Amino acid sequence: MDRIAVLIPCYNEERTIEKVVSDFRRVLPDAVVYVYDNNSSDRTAELATRAGAVVRQEHQQGKGNVIRRMFREVDAQCYLLVDGDDTYPAESAPEMVSCVLEEKTDMVIGDRLSSTYFTENKRPFHNAGNTIVRSAINRLFHSNILDIMTGYRAFSYLFVKTYPVLVHGFEIETDMTVHAIYRNMQIKNVVVTYRDRPEGSESKLNTVQDGIKVLLTIARMYKNYKPFSFFSALAFILIFFSVLFIVPVLREFIKTGLVPRFPTLITCLFTMLAGLLLFICGLVLSSLQEKDKRDFEHQLVETEARFAERML
Repeated sequence: MDRIAVLIPCYNEERTIEKVVSDFRRVLPDAVVYVYDNNSSDRTAELATRAGAVVRQEHQQGKGNVIRRMFREVDAQCYLLVDGDDTYPAESAPEMVSCVLEEKTDMVIGDRLSSTYFTENKRPFHNAGNTIVRSAINRLFHSNILDIMTGYRAFSYLFVKTYPVLVHGFEIETDMTVHAIYRNMQIKNVVVTYRDRPEGSESKLNTVQDGIKVLLTIARMYKNYKPFSFFSALAFILIFFSVLFIVPVLREFIKTGLVPRFPTLITCLFTMLAGLLLFICGLVLSSLQEKDKRDFEHQLVETEARFAERML
């Protein structure tokens, strides 16, 4: 088992990967640097090997798929995840690693948004998107995460081996963050400087397409992790409109004894029934969530025991 594993997912990063590997080998001399090449068509793998990294392949396209492979194959006391585009400073790595090894933090977030991100980043929609996602996550999950979508993070063995990677692309950062919040894992924010990509290096992130995926991921995770709140909100909307439209029908029936608008009455009754069913679904799924939480705690204990055995 490695003491520190630096994990670098890469796709066509030949302009920067050699420098990134060299920088992290310099500041973390006892770390093993792993570069996982995701079907690059340039010299990324060759240059990473020349810089001293352990290079492996992941043929399923997508950052989430690469991280799934990394987390399955690499065993370490501390994992440092960083992009291969040279936008994150290696000098922040020792502090982040120390939080995991010395303070037993489960996930350390390299917070760009509190430092230079908004001035360095030249893509205004990315700035707005980061702010929207951060606000949505913190409001929905009652957290205080300063940078949701940063690609610079450190993890404990416990987090890596109990985190199910269920997404394929750039929404992986949001998924990891919500998982850590919901599972009550220890999270720490470390402010890091951010620099824009060097000239000639292009982002693989599609602002609109990947932004929509991130927002859908937030909605999906809110449904999965907070089913009672999610389905209760939908139930309230349906019942509200059902009552709103049925009141005039009932008022007219009380006055005249007639129901001239049967389609409205029938629609309202079915809508109210659907709302009640959604509310019941929320109750049932909430009970299942409680069982899932207990099962996860047992999984944590078992994983921690395996980690302790390997450390002996």
